Amino acid sequence: MEERSQWGSRLGFLLAAMGSAIGLGNIWRFPAVAYGNGGGAFFIPYLFALLTAGIPMLIMEFTIGHKYRSSAPRSLKRISGGMEWIGWWQVIISFVISTYYPIIVAWASMYAYFSFSQAWGDNPEKFFTNDFLNMATPGEFGAFVPSVLIPLVIIWAIVFIILFRGVKKGIELANRIFIPLLLICFLLIVIRAITLPGALSGLDAFFAPDWASIMNGSVWVSAYGQIFYSLSIGFAIMITFSSYLPKNSDITNNAFITGFSNSAFELLAGIGVFAALGFMASQTGQDVSDVVEGGIGLAFMVFPEIVSQMPASALFGFLFFISLVLAGLTSMVSINETYIAALQEKFNISRRTSVLIGVGLASIISIFYATQGGLVLLDTVDYFINNYGVALVGLIEVVGIAWFARELNNLKSHADEVSDLKIGSWWQFSLRFITPLVLGYMMIQNLRTDMIHAYGDYPREFLFNFGWTIVIGAIALGAFITIKKWPNEN
Repeated sequence: MEERSQWGSRLGFLLAAMGSAIGLGNIWRFPAVAYGNGGGAFFIPYLFALLTAGIPMLIMEFTIGHKYRSSAPRSLKRISGGMEWIGWWQVIISFVISTYYPIIVAWASMYAYFSFSQAWGDNPEKFFTNDFLNMATPGEFGAFVPSVLIPLVIIWAIVFIILFRGVKKGIELANRIFIPLLLICFLLIVIRAITLPGALSGLDAFFAPDWASIMNGSVWVSAYGQIFYSLSIGFAIMITFSSYLPKNSDITNNAFITGFSNSAFELLAGIGVFAALGFMASQTGQDVSDVVEGGIGLAFMVFPEIVSQMPASALFGFLFFISLVLAGLTSMVSINETYIAALQEKFNISRRTSVLIGVGLASIISIFYATQGGLVLLDTVDYFINNYGVALVGLIEVVGIAWFARELNNLKSHADEVSDLKIGSWWQFSLRFITPLVLGYMMIQNLRTDMIHAYGDYPREFLFNFGWTIVIGAIALGAFITIKKWPNEN
């Protein structure tokens, strides 16, 4: 067994943790979620969710990894033998996400190139779905799309090189380059956006508080959902990364720095996006509310239209899409590391062998998303693996640790021993009551919605095959892998 890797410095760990947390969702999900849930008023439930769920779970996962110094499955097994399957479930969820995440990075890299010629023309939506992706009928795969497949291969090559080099010389070095570059690029975007005509109307729409929304329970659920998904909690990432920390590392402060850095970037993204949307609204004579969109639509349909109307549009477009590439790469590397570490420990193989097996398989599967039906496949898998994978495993993890293993006191003692900032009773109360209740409510609401309506109006057979089957399969496979014993354990 190879000697366990370590970060070269505390900054290296923090940049890696931030790189995992700061991803595509910060840029294209948070602004629309905040706007649609009360604008400026949304920041109250958002901050409350950060302090009662986000940071407490970060502290918990950092402490688990640091104390047990293993991958997520082995760390959870050391807490309780019956919890190993939860760790494998998390690892498999990360594996599934790693198969489609690079596709979005590949799209963004092509759009960075398209920015120089504004290849999307006068109709960015038609260009994206028809000319670029050449979309097939929902439920069909169709042929491969070369303009997606080629950059996908390049993205995977970059990730392979980073992961082959290991924790210190690969992941840490990459994040020392990518995170500062991402921050510089996005700061330039924000500075340019807020100086555009109409930017203030966009910012006013973003920050204007709808105080009545605070009394709406769905707004609070949205705040917790945003915090949970954006901080990479429940993916096995933070347990894995913290297992590479030196023994005398400040756990609690690291969690606060990571959590608030992620939120600061989300706020920065909201300012940049809504300043640009305000400009677009002023140019087209519409209200800001008419041009707001989140997710893939914002990135690949709305933003190209904004770019086309801007002075120095090629530069602005390039900066925006290269920011998506950088944010995607840092998150992609962290997602892959979860199963590299787990395979390496479970099967007692070298890191290089683990990279070849795990990342090699993920890269092969990812080519199915580079087909004409790739967007619908991606949308379906992403929806189900997040709503019934990440959220559900997070709920099971916190309930298992807080209520069944009753490990919170031991974790608190360990975190307090190595941290300057001691954990208060708020930490245990949040993990025992607030987080499980909110995540449980989210699960019930999601199930209720999906039992009534077919997601995306896609064929139900397709949703079953590539939605429910993958979710259930992840749980079953996680349990199956636990049958094999760990090396040197009877």
